[in-house]
Amino acid sequence: MAYDEGLAERVRERLAVHQDVTEKKMFGGIAFLYRGNMAVGVSGSGSGGDLMVRVGPEHTDAALARPGTRVFDMTGRPMRGWILVDSSVLTEDEALGQWVDEGHAFAASLPPK
Repeated sequence: MAYDEGLAERVRERLAVHQDVTEKKMFGGIAFLYRGNMAVGVSGSGSGGDLMVRVGPEHTDAALARPGTRVFDMTGRPMRGWILVDSSVLTEDEALGQWVDEGHAFAASLPPK
């Protein structure tokens, strides 16, 4: 599956201020890792791409209460601590930036890999 390159580029721009960010193809898309820990990722193609955000188990319920979010579930087993954000709520850079910053903050709270 291809991923939404436009959304990925917007994520790259937001993360460019941080050192130690790498990219890796994962989950049929592209993941952005901070010091080896996944922070966010992009899946889906065209304007239908989703943003995967690692928010941590303790923040999952609050994240899922926000518009355009759903549980990250690729295998029939939901992954607690991870959510998907629909591209329809990411059209504004501020909205995207908040999610990217949230994923980065969680990844930064983990020990480097």
